[in-house]
Amino acid sequence: MKKIKIVGLYLMSAFYTLAGINHFISPDGYLRLIPEYLPFHELLNILAGVCEVAFGIALLFPQTRGMAAWGVILMLLAFIPAHIYFIQLNSCIENGICLPPWTGWFRLLIIHPVLIAWAYLYTRKI
Repeated sequence: MKKIKIVGLYLMSAFYTLAGINHFISPDGYLRLIPEYLPFHELLNILAGVCEVAFGIALLFPQTRGMAAWGVILMLLAFIPAHIYFIQLNSCIENGICLPPWTGWFRLLIIHPVLIAWAYLYTRKI
């Protein structure tokens, strides 16, 4: 079980680090997901990218792993308005990604809690 947990840790680290880097490579997709009522879209995108990279890397070190895992959980909770906004847009962003409407709900109600639970596994020592 410990080996599986370690593999999961490396996968999570890579997932968040690469996703964070993608905020800088392809910001348009992320900017369109930020609800209109939130200010400073560019700054929010940059902060999300920096947090994802920082947490992704910090997960690799035992000294910072617990804090990084809690950071991932808080970050995922902060992303909930973007998921709700995507649902309100009928899972279709103008000049962007268009998916079947059920995918927004699936992402919010299934994928998001799984990601939170996955991060929670690493809030304690492996």
